[in-house]
Amino acid sequence: MNETKSTKASKISRVWHLVDAKDKVLGRVAVEIAAKLIGKSKPYFVRNLDCGDFVVVINAKHVKVTGKKEKEKMYTRYSGYPGGMKAKALWQVRAENPTEIIRRAVMGMLPKNKLRDRMITRLHVVPEATHNFGSKINA
Repeated sequence: MNETKSTKASKISRVWHLVDAKDKVLGRVAVEIAAKLIGKSKPYFVRNLDCGDFVVVINAKHVKVTGKKEKEKMYTRYSGYPGGMKAKALWQVRAENPTEIIRRAVMGMLPKNKLRDRMITRLHVVPEATHNFGSKINA
C-alpha cells in the first residue's frame, strides 16, 4: 500500500530568485513574485507551512502601470483617529519610496493568514539594478 508522506518543516529548502521589474506591468510582476514567496511551484507545497523562497526584485523604480493609474491610483493609510486618513498618488509614492509600490502589490496577493508576515520578510526590493545579494543568487 502506498502512503502519502506529509511535508515537514525541516525538509523545506529555500532558493534565491532574481526578478527584474524594469518595463514590466506591476500586477503581472507581483503575481510572479507572490507565487515564489508562497512556494506554489514546489512539489511538496502545503498551505499550512511556509514553503516559499527568497525573492530579490531589482529596478523597482522602473515598473510600469497601465491606463491612468500613475495619477489616479491612491495609496491610503489610516491612523485610527478622526481625520487620520492619509492618501498619496502612485507618482508621489514612486518619487519618495519606489520599493513600497511592489511591496504593497505583493502583500495584497499573499494569503491573509499567520504565515503572511514570514513570507513578506523574504522579499527584498531594490529601486535600481544594483543589489547586495549577488553571492546568494544562483542565476
